[in-house]
This record gives sequence, C-alpha cells and structure tokens, in this order.
Amino acid sequence: MNPVEKLRLLPWSSPDGKPCYLAGDGNGYVSRLADEIETAQLASAAELIEEARRTLDARTWTSGELRLLAVVTASLADVHRVAESRGARLPVPDDDEPDAEATPGNGDDGGPRHPARACG
Repeated sequence: MNPVEKLRLLPWSSPDGKPCYLAGDGNGYVSRLADEIETAQLASAAELIEEARRTLDARTWTSGELRLLAVVTASLADVHRVAESRGARLPVPDDDEPDAEATPGNGDDGGPRHPARACG
C-alpha cells in the first residue's frame, strides 16, 4: 500500500465486532457498496432524528428520560450534519476509470468481502 494512501473505515464490522477498512482508490465495487450503505444509514439517522423530535414534542416521558432523549437527539443531529457535510466535500469518482478493486483474479466474488479490506 502506498504510504500516502488512506484506509477507509467501512460501515460494517467483522463478525467479532471489529472495524473493517478498505485500501484502494475508492472507485471499486466495495467502495460503491459502502457508499450505498452509508447513504442508507444517513437516511435512517435523519428519520430517527425526526422521530425523536416528535417524541420530545409529545412530552409523555419522565423528566430524566426526556432529558436523555433530548441530549441523544441533539448529538445525533450534530453527527448527521457533520457526515453530510463531509460527504458533500468528497470528490465524485469517475466511473469511466477501470475498476481496480473488482478486476478478475483479485479474489472479489461480488460480495462485501475483499482482499484489500482489513477487519480488526
């Protein structure tokens, strides 16, 4: 791996819960799969933020539960905003370039496993 090349933290964990990373140029199948999963996770977070806000507005919780929900909601909203901001600043991969991660003979079977990915 090129010393300048950075590892990408993937949006899934190994079976034993350790983080998974991907080395590459960000244009391969696994990178696109990770992008799709992250997009779904961001959408889910946005929905959860709205649901939590509706729950907060209902004011049917104990004061301790309400405070915890308010803090979690604010934190989740901040994290979601940062993730969207960072994602918006990322360059869009050029799909016309050869797919270095999914070339024949590199062991990529089309699933989320990949030899360049390191878990743990």
